[in-house]
Amino acid sequence: MSTGIARVASNGIEIAYETFGEPGNLPLLLIMGLGTQLIAWPDELCADLAGRGMHVIRFDNRDTGLSTHLDGAASPSPAAVVLRRTEPPYQIDDMARDATGLLDALELPSAHVVGASMGGFIAQTMAIETPSRVRSLTLIMTSTGSRRVGYPRPSVVVKALRRRPQRTAEEAVDAVVETFKLIGSPGYPFDEHSLRDLARRSFERGQDASGYLRQLAAILAQPDRTSRLQRLDVATTVIHGLSDPLVGVTGGLALARAIKGARFVGFSGMGHDLPRPVLGQLADEIAGVVARGEERAGRR
Repeated sequence: MSTGIARVASNGIEIAYETFGEPGNLPLLLIMGLGTQLIAWPDELCADLAGRGMHVIRFDNRDTGLSTHLDGAASPSPAAVVLRRTEPPYQIDDMARDATGLLDALELPSAHVVGASMGGFIAQTMAIETPSRVRSLTLIMTSTGSRRVGYPRPSVVVKALRRRPQRTAEEAVDAVVETFKLIGSPGYPFDEHSLRDLARRSFERGQDASGYLRQLAAILAQPDRTSRLQRLDVATTVIHGLSDPLVGVTGGLALARAIKGARFVGFSGMGHDLPRPVLGQLADEIAGVVARGEERAGRR
């Protein structure tokens, strides 16, 4: 069972988080992607991991959900950031400091870290900047930051550039359904009912079109981490949908090549989401890399 939402001060802002499992168990930090709230980590996955002896922590990144929204900050256009005509209001590094600040507030010296999509960029940055805080890495549908790998299909880029703010819950829900018909998993049933429920709850918790643009700016301004990833010494599993149209599988493969000893797991038919039929296997993979991380720690 979840403990319910709590909030703590972190890196000069407030972070909303929720936990599953016993506080004394192995800490597992889940980091979500662009414009996506903590509730996108399925309850059943969190409960499964908690049942395997983990203290699961999921949280809202800045500018999403119930965490601080930087309403006074600019929301630069993607083109302006790509062309380096403007700087983003914050960087992926700042979001990584938010996450380590959450660990500080929870009095956790370190945690096993799972990052999906943008959350994977944040998780990698945590491991690079504060390696003692990361006991293992699970990187899902993400990439190295290099623009040479993990690039999206053109149709997805066009759709993203045409994104418009949604003023009502109905518009927001319809937009999410339309997006995931494009980027979701073609090899699995499209669960529109569950997706609509998640989209509606996300709208009610605090959807933020300007915050989405600020997070996108941080993504577009991120560096290529490849050379620094090559110096990591952390148990790592890279998980990628082989049909991912948003972050191409070349991104996951590049990560697995860069990080010494990393395990690559490709899911046939999976796109840029977490389809329910793979959640058990996903929990297996996370539990496996957590065990490897603990074994490494025991040898030190």
